[in-house]
Amino acid sequence: MHQPRMIVVEGSYRQMGEQLGTRTAELIARSLETYTNRFRDDAGLSQADIDRWGAVYLDIAADYAPEIAAMLDGMAQGSGHPAARLAALNARTEMLYGTGYRDEGCTSLSVLPRYTANGHTLLAQNWDWLPEQAEVTFLLATRDQSGFSVLSLTEAGMLAKSGLNSAGLGVCANLLVSDRDRGGRGVPYHFLLRGALQSATMSAAHRKLLAVDRISSGNVLLADGSGGESIDFELAPDTFGVQYPEEGLITHANHFQTDIVVGDRKAATSALTLLRPLRARHLLQDALTGHRVGVGDLVSALRDEWSFPDGICRHPDPAMPVAEQAATVYSLVMDLTERVLWIAPGPPSRHPYSRWELDRVFTDPHPSAIEFAPEDTREESA
Repeated sequence: MHQPRMIVVEGSYRQMGEQLGTRTAELIARSLETYTNRFRDDAGLSQADIDRWGAVYLDIAADYAPEIAAMLDGMAQGSGHPAARLAALNARTEMLYGTGYRDEGCTSLSVLPRYTANGHTLLAQNWDWLPEQAEVTFLLATRDQSGFSVLSLTEAGMLAKSGLNSAGLGVCANLLVSDRDRGGRGVPYHFLLRGALQSATMSAAHRKLLAVDRISSGNVLLADGSGGESIDFELAPDTFGVQYPEEGLITHANHFQTDIVVGDRKAATSALTLLRPLRARHLLQDALTGHRVGVGDLVSALRDEWSFPDGICRHPDPAMPVAEQAATVYSLVMDLTERVLWIAPGPPSRHPYSRWELDRVFTDPHPSAIEFAPEDTREESA
């Protein structure tokens, strides 16, 4: 698998959306086809249903974050696809509510600066999802007219997943499923991720995540390279839980880890979720104790294949039907103090990481280096 492509756009939010739509129109078409088929086959939604609910979420975007609505409108203009369908794509979690189509997982972690070797705030994640989505996933760099910039991993037609911004704020996302989740009208989870990344301060990000009407569950791990703080929010409709660093580290997977009062509907089925956070802590414990955690330590933890194929570094399970196989699609490590992101295609145990510097991508949209060559070259069948 190749390193991800980089898409760089600048200007007003509508202009950036139009540039993005023009440059990724073919990828958007593929992404829409994939999820439209899922909406139809798994949720029983007709094209009229998809467009109707997409219009609802587009209207919600205008109230929640006008820049998101402007980017969606621009992307529609550039790609030739209706803005309502792009909004539905960004609300895929909510559109597929109740279908069982949520078998993804992720492992995220943050390390406070006093526990790192260089005194920087670090944030990292393995994104586990359907392997074929890697083909329509890329790094998106945006810089608006004020100079505020965001670098995020995203699927075509969508606006954000995990990433960082020029204020030094970083975001990682983890799937959660609760008995409070519902379909209907509310702010989609992927809008929340972009809203957090559009925030210039930690407090602004909190408002974008917490003081909104949510209809689905999801975890958001936030870290701030400017102030050296981190916090984790387990979000569910009408409630949320909070997790703080322990010995400078927060780790999270795909089950509720706080005392939030919800019924967890993923803990029993998401691959190894109950041990992945603890496993990551064990792997980093010596470095944490010595206050010397480095990017290489996080890379090593994200490459961990214990309990193959379902470990932190996840591989497709040959015992599962191909359509249901999940794997680590991309692995990310971020130095929020320096505004640097490293990314490797999955599984990261088999691939090096490319280094991207946020300020540099707008003048040279190529990685500044290829680093952390994998040591483990065994066959996946081993």
